[in-house]
Amino acid sequence: MRPTCVALGLGLALGAATAQAAPAKPAPQAAPAAQPAPAAPGNAAAQAACTRPEPPPPEAKPRKPPLPEKPACLGTKDGCPGWEAYSYNDAIQAYNLQLQAFRPLAEAYLQKLNAYVKGSGDYAQCELKTLQ
Repeated sequence: MRPTCVALGLGLALGAATAQAAPAKPAPQAAPAAQPAPAAPGNAAAQAACTRPEPPPPEAKPRKPPLPEKPACLGTKDGCPGWEAYSYNDAIQAYNLQLQAFRPLAEAYLQKLNAYVKGSGDYAQCELKTLQ
């Protein structure tokens, strides 16, 4: 039976077959107790080489500015009085300015998230190599 390993996002989940297959390899040798001891430092060195990625902190996630509230008269047949329409237009223009400031923050956060996802995949591959 061939050992299988499934990568799950941030780590590895090993099937029972892998746990059973690992002790089976040293068993045919004359000194099974001596074989796992050198393997442990090798695994420790390999595990030390695998660095876990750090996710961006939740506090770093930028908040999208809220949309201005639409006046009730906006959807009516008569429409809004001039002052209310101008007020809403000013609120929309202010919202658009806030969105311009929000966009680079959101893109920077997205880059951090993408780096974390890539680092997670690299970490999973590194851990997988330590098992082989």
